[in-house]
Amino acid sequence: MAAPETSQFESTETLATFVAATPLLEESWRLCSRANAAAHHGSFAVNIVGQVAYVAFSAVQVVAAAAEEEENLVELENSKGVFSSSFVERGLSKPKVMVHAGILQLFLSFYHNHNFQQQILEISNKSKSIIFTGHSLGGAVASLSTLWLLSHNIQNPVLCITYGSPLLGNEPFSQSILQQRWSGNFCHVVAAPHHILIPKIPFSLSLFDKVSDIIIDDQETKNIYMIGPYWPFGSYMFITENGAICLDNATAIVEFLHLTMTCEGFNRNPNNSCVVVEDDLKYEDYVGKICRRYLGKGKCMDSFSESSSEAGIALALASSGISPQETVYETAKKCLANARQLGWRRNLNNAKMAVSLAKINPCRAQLEWYKSYCDDSDNELGYYDSFKQRGASRRDAKVNMNRIRLGCFWDDFIDKLENNHLTHDFHKLPKYVNASQFYKLLVEPLEIAEYYRKNMHREKGHYIEHGREKRFKIFDKWWRERKVGDEEGKPRSKYASLTQDSCFWARVEEARDGIYRVLGETDMGRRLVLLGKIETFEAYANGMIERKEVSVDVVAKNSSYNLFVEEWRGLKLQMKMIMPPHFPGFQDGMVQ
Repeated sequence: MAAPETSQFESTETLATFVAATPLLEESWRLCSRANAAAHHGSFAVNIVGQVAYVAFSAVQVVAAAAEEEENLVELENSKGVFSSSFVERGLSKPKVMVHAGILQLFLSFYHNHNFQQQILEISNKSKSIIFTGHSLGGAVASLSTLWLLSHNIQNPVLCITYGSPLLGNEPFSQSILQQRWSGNFCHVVAAPHHILIPKIPFSLSLFDKVSDIIIDDQETKNIYMIGPYWPFGSYMFITENGAICLDNATAIVEFLHLTMTCEGFNRNPNNSCVVVEDDLKYEDYVGKICRRYLGKGKCMDSFSESSSEAGIALALASSGISPQETVYETAKKCLANARQLGWRRNLNNAKMAVSLAKINPCRAQLEWYKSYCDDSDNELGYYDSFKQRGASRRDAKVNMNRIRLGCFWDDFIDKLENNHLTHDFHKLPKYVNASQFYKLLVEPLEIAEYYRKNMHREKGHYIEHGREKRFKIFDKWWRERKVGDEEGKPRSKYASLTQDSCFWARVEEARDGIYRVLGETDMGRRLVLLGKIETFEAYANGMIERKEVSVDVVAKNSSYNLFVEEWRGLKLQMKMIMPPHFPGFQDGMVQ
């Protein structure tokens, strides 16, 4: 079945045209040249153009420093504190995120340099956006610098543009970047077919012998062929004297690298352990040419196919320097067509996900009705405790089933995001940010109720640390990264419809459990620690109630929270009676 026609704005030659028409390429390469000219260890160049700050790393000094480093891949978590745990930690059952050891050490030498840290801080305060750039191994350092800032949620938009940068890490490294939705922050410019991007690996076309003819789904093809232990990430811009094309699918990038290597123009030095750049000045030449060309009249084809899709692919191949006379032309044509089909599938998945969200909304509406019913009930238990103490009625069973269905929908949504089956930043649309937040506030109290109803805290530990589903942690991150409106800071005049801390009831359960543990604790030091935690929660809960950030079910007469209040009052009276008069840690029923 033929791939449907898709917009040529998704990738390839038109996207390359757009990038070349901006000042990004010329400004970043100009600074790279300046950094290369400095050519001493630890050198980098900074230039501010308008409100955009460019930071370029020297290729020459980096090569000299990297020569003595190990060639093996190392776990990225070895540099703890530099990158966020959500980026480097993938769980015990998943392969580790790994990068080239020498390149990591090079980046860390910059990271621990006070002058570098100070300049990054200054440009972060002065500029609206930051662009890291670098040539050759300097580009790899630029990539790690970008990941460093992205890991710490810097407010300034960050972009990385590299030139001839070596591949940096393994497939889990690439997958983690994809899962964090950072792929769009990286643009790797490659002078094809003069440069191969495999550091410290003897070149052999046998590395690419098993190449799939069809790239439909990353999951189906990713193990069919690899470049040693390395795997690309971000977008790749292949430039030649004829033009440029862009690709953002890792599998297509690997295949296209293979195809450009099999072209007649590809050269390599068989006596070197690395493939050699035929002429580093090609980048300056190519960047200048494509920027002048696209800022001028643009580029036209002599003739067009009746299919706009085929015409776009032919234009992209012409830009990449692969002529119809090349033996790999048909394979390259199929590679680009399949990459575009994957882009079309992402757009289709976007539409399907919107339909699925609309279909699942009745389940959410039924839970809203259930909450209203519980909050108005004569038993005065409230939403959380009514579900925790539910019976075997048909209504309660349906509520539980809706909870499970909503969880399955959002798990599927996250799975599609993490496997690149939805378009970049799709999850940042206000529609999904708000929907996920409302789902979290509405449903997580039920998840907590189910957890403690089944006494799972006795086996695994308390919910927040040991039982919370991954989806809720992801939704927390989305909500923190949203654009905050002025109206959100206004004080409330009545209780919220949903408690604004979705883990509030887990904190209540933990505090109640702490009260029981205090009564049985004989060690005075551990007892004081428990009392301190309970008092901290009491102050937190009082603040939430005072600001009216809780729902009415929290203050319901027979709610777990009111039970906590009574139990805590009783414990303070009891502790006041049994504490020695001279003991300074507990006075007037309060931990000091």
